[in-house]
Parts: sequence; structure tokens; C-alpha cells
Amino acid sequence: MTSRLRIALPKGRLLEQSIELLSRAGIRISDEAVASRRLTVTDGEGKFEFIQLKPVDIPVYVESGAVDAGIVGSDILRELDSDVYEPLDLQIGKCRLSVAAPNGVELSYDKHLAIATKYPKTASRFFTSRHAHVQIVRLEGSVEIAPLLGLADAIVDLVETGRTLRDNGLRVVEDIAAVSAKLIVNRTAMKTKARRINALVSKLDGTIYAHS
Repeated sequence: MTSRLRIALPKGRLLEQSIELLSRAGIRISDEAVASRRLTVTDGEGKFEFIQLKPVDIPVYVESGAVDAGIVGSDILRELDSDVYEPLDLQIGKCRLSVAAPNGVELSYDKHLAIATKYPKTASRFFTSRHAHVQIVRLEGSVEIAPLLGLADAIVDLVETGRTLRDNGLRVVEDIAAVSAKLIVNRTAMKTKARRINALVSKLDGTIYAHS
């Protein structure tokens, strides 16, 4: 019997969109399975095994070969500089990675700045490209509060609607990059399981094209 393809799904904001996309492609996971406390679930036809993981862990699992493929935001891929194959932009989870600062405060890259972010490597690369001298303050959550409490002059974070920024008296100063979810594949699996992975890519690609 052919083993199932093992695919990592991101917990959090991308999970619902990922499951909806898979469903539109004919790969269905029951609501009960998603809501259960089981670490792994299968699709209705038993062709795939899905594992819900923290988004930041997915490239690690895929790169190591512990899972064959995964769905993860391009923000995380760039931050981790992961060595994985990226066959498809899934066109979901669209947002921006941006620099944001308090309203009424002029942010000058000529001055030494403290930048709070969950993306220290990406932020550092960006400010280096602007010839700015910054101190990166790494945070794991609630970065929007950092300027209000005097911990940082500005932040680098994901921006979707901008509402969270507005609610905390912040504004976007500059966009760093567009962000969307990618299908990523382990490089060895791309060779040893090429037929099944290519079939998955084709299904998803056709679904995305049909709804574009």
C-alpha cells in the first residue's frame, strides 16, 4: 500500500483558509478531525496525512524531511531562509510586512533606531539595505505596544487591514514585502514522491486559477 503524503498545516490565521483551499481542490478534512486533539488527521480518501504545527516550525519539519510538504507564509520562509522547494504561491493569507511607527512621529533612518519585531533577520536585512543603524528588539507577540511603552521607536510586523495599527496609534511608514502563503516541499520528497506531489501541485494550481 502506498504511504500517504504527510503535509503540515499552519495553526492560527492561515488554517481555515488552507483547509478551504484544499477542500476546493477535492481534498476534504472533516470539521471533527480539525477540531479534535489528535496530532495527525487524514483526508476523506486517506491519501494525505495532515499535521497542525506552529507556522514557524513548518519549514523546519519540511526541510528535515519529517513531513513531505507544508503550507506556510512567505514571511516565515524569508526569515528562516529555509532550504525547501517552493512550487506554488497559494494566493491566500495575503498581507504585507511593514515598518510602522507612532502617529505624528517622523521616523528618520539617519538616526539610531530601536525596532521591535518577530522578524529580526528580515528587519536587519531591510534596514541594512537602507544604510540605517538599528537595534533589533526581538519580541514574540504584541509588538504594537513596544513604541507606546518606549521599548522601540518603530516596529516591523505583518499588516493585513491596518486596524490593529490604528487602534494602537501607529501608521505604516514603508512596506518591506508582500506576503502570501506558499506550498513548500522537501527537496528529497520532490524527487522520490514526484508523481504524487506534482499531482497535488496541479490540483491546487488549477483550483487557484479557476477562482482567480
